[in-house]
Amino acid sequence: MTYHPKSEFMTVMIARGFLADCTDYQGLDEALSKGVVPAYIGFDATAKSLHVGSLIQIMMLRWLQKTGHKPITLMGGGTTKVGDPSFRADERPLLGPEQIDANIAGIKQVFAAYLSYGDAPTDALMINNAEWLDGLNYLDFLRDIGRHFSINRMLSFESVKSRLDREQSLSFLEFNYMILQAYDFLELNRRYGCLLQMGGSDQWGNIVNGIDLTRRVLDHEIYGLTSPLLTTSDGKKMGKSQSGAVWLNADMLSPYEFWQFWRNTTDADTGRFLKLYTELPVEECDRLGALQGADINAAKIILANEVTTLLHGAEAAKTAEATAREVFEKGGVGDDLPTLTLSADELGEGISIVQLIVRSGLATTGKEAKRLIAENGARLNDDPLTNAGLIIDAKALGQPIKLSAGKKRHALVQLGD
Repeated sequence: MTYHPKSEFMTVMIARGFLADCTDYQGLDEALSKGVVPAYIGFDATAKSLHVGSLIQIMMLRWLQKTGHKPITLMGGGTTKVGDPSFRADERPLLGPEQIDANIAGIKQVFAAYLSYGDAPTDALMINNAEWLDGLNYLDFLRDIGRHFSINRMLSFESVKSRLDREQSLSFLEFNYMILQAYDFLELNRRYGCLLQMGGSDQWGNIVNGIDLTRRVLDHEIYGLTSPLLTTSDGKKMGKSQSGAVWLNADMLSPYEFWQFWRNTTDADTGRFLKLYTELPVEECDRLGALQGADINAAKIILANEVTTLLHGAEAAKTAEATAREVFEKGGVGDDLPTLTLSADELGEGISIVQLIVRSGLATTGKEAKRLIAENGARLNDDPLTNAGLIIDAKALGQPIKLSAGKKRHALVQLGD
């Protein structure tokens, strides 16, 4: 990146590794230097929580606010009814309005931890695109908006091309998604003076569409900025762990498991993740990321504490670290481990250890649990677990038992009242 920005926001984006591309570096930098720039990122309400894959976008909005600008979190109450086809092999399942509203309520809890909402110039706005999409008249929309879109150009976008190249069906419903997203930018500019859309680099085509449409309809100059699509150093997509999605809502993933996800970061990713997901100075992130051997573990604990503090608060981070020490250093149980509580009815005459490993989230299938046992990766109360046919009964659950998968993933199983 040879461009040297004047604005604080662009400086932060470049220095911390958030910037993949921008439609007009200089124009955006000038706008950011002159006054408050309202900027948005769209989030579709496909689940009750966002997962860690969205955290880079949330941190961009947080830095935007910290550097004196106005973040807009656009909830896709309207677009979720269609589904974004970008880089997907199949059509998303369609959700009803009640489910979408419930998902939006869940997602709002996460944003409140990172952004300050209100009426001041740099306070964040939470907006739902159903505000303008739900009442659209189809014929008016085709005439006023549809005429600005070239099918030839839409077919050239990578997100569409990849589906067609694989000869996978792309429905007309999904094809409309990029027109609706472009229209979102137009409406946010018209209603709220929004000048910037941000998103992952897979959204580049959608963002450019919105800029072109707004220029044609309103003759306004607006901008787009994308972040890199994050993969871990071993090539995995950010946001997934061995036991599934790393959710941001505490009722879907405990703060301890969230903390543990970051503590398990690979050595090679530690410095980069410190820059993207914490607010520690860049020099400190580089210093910590360069540590070697056992020292890098201290950096990973700092990463886990900083990220968990931002989302769940300092107390949750402290408790998670204390639990981890209890579990790893002293071989103890720890109060904050993910816990599976079984009723006497569920337990019956007994339950297989393979089922328990799956139900406690340490494996996703019975086959995976059996493989874990066969490869000596499973432990019961810190002792190697070698018998895949073991049955756990009420007597064995007289006190909680601790299950482990490898050295870093643990769960408790206990009998409820």
